[in-house]
Amino acid sequence: MLIGRALVDGRAVDVRWSPDGPVPISLPHDGDDISCGGHDIAGPRADAELIAPAAPVVLVGIAQNGPRHPAPVQAWLKSPRTIVPSGRTVRLRRDAGQSVAEGEIAVVIGRDCTELTAATAERFVRGVTAVNDLSSPDRTVIDVRNFESKSGVGYTPLGPWIDTAADIDRVALGLEIDGAVVAQTDAAALPVSIRDCLAYVASWTPLGPGDVVMTGAPFSAAAVQPGHRIDVIVGGVRLTTPTS
Repeated sequence: MLIGRALVDGRAVDVRWSPDGPVPISLPHDGDDISCGGHDIAGPRADAELIAPAAPVVLVGIAQNGPRHPAPVQAWLKSPRTIVPSGRTVRLRRDAGQSVAEGEIAVVIGRDCTELTAATAERFVRGVTAVNDLSSPDRTVIDVRNFESKSGVGYTPLGPWIDTAADIDRVALGLEIDGAVVAQTDAAALPVSIRDCLAYVASWTPLGPGDVVMTGAPFSAAAVQPGHRIDVIVGGVRLTTPTS
């Protein structure tokens, strides 16, 4: 099932995809069976405006999870206020060097993760979605903590849908710039698996429903310039970000 969030009559509500428009739903609460995609509470709303599919309290990025980073997995925090929905134009920073789009698989948490282990990770996952972890890597020379290199208004496009049926071990990941394919990979290519990433993060900080873990960009990053259109594809979910 594809689920997300939308503005309906001025309020943010949970919705599921339907060919007739987003359908408002009631999602399971923490502790319930999160494998259930939710229950319809209204009919399709063609006038609904999709927004980012999650509103995390905790937004985590995974570092050292690419082809040039053999070190053990590490994590860092990114401001949830940088999240914007699919289709929103992002103005790339002019004061931070080269801009890079990093197409990543984002995991949306479905319940309290106190007991999460690598072997049981899928039980705690609501689903996966696409994220564009926009970055300014030139800043890492003086900013080893990734604050400046990962900051910017709208620098975390997310969505538009959460795929609740995706296989966290094998889901496909693609990156396109202006319609040209620049990367085609999948979760199996991650040096550290999504399961191990989640277990690592959960061992250090509390995670709960709606929190998001970005799992790294192995072979799925590309330099971008103002005016480029960036598409990140995770499974059947396509995230589009125009830039200026």
